[in-house]
Amino acid sequence: MILIDTNVILDLLLERPEHFAAARQLSERVESGELRAMLCATTVTTIDYLARKQLGRDGAKRAMQALLSLYDIAAVTRTTLQMALEANMPDFEDAVLAHAAHQAGAKAIVTHNLRDFAGSPVRAYTPLEYLSLPAG
Repeated sequence: MILIDTNVILDLLLERPEHFAAARQLSERVESGELRAMLCATTVTTIDYLARKQLGRDGAKRAMQALLSLYDIAAVTRTTLQMALEANMPDFEDAVLAHAAHQAGAKAIVTHNLRDFAGSPVRAYTPLEYLSLPAG
């Protein structure tokens, strides 16, 4: 089980040219059942907010329904937030995501912001790094 960061999901939904291919490959693995993945609860609300600006209300709702049908959700609790506050990570939002991933049992985080996850309890990979790992 991996946790996919907000930026990677946005690459997919918004078809960002520089990162779309890798995001699509990850998504295809999730859709086929080859890969189990989750999103942080905060990612879901952030994606909805940003997707509405690009895709409109109906497009964002369809995107959210698709995501919720494919991905598990890593909860954000008071404990998660407390651990994130105490973490040695430069960005609180990333620390929340990292600790939600850890509490949910994720084995990896897939993100573009490796530097921000240097102090994470779960190892972070770029999408291309993760895709190049041996299966298993």
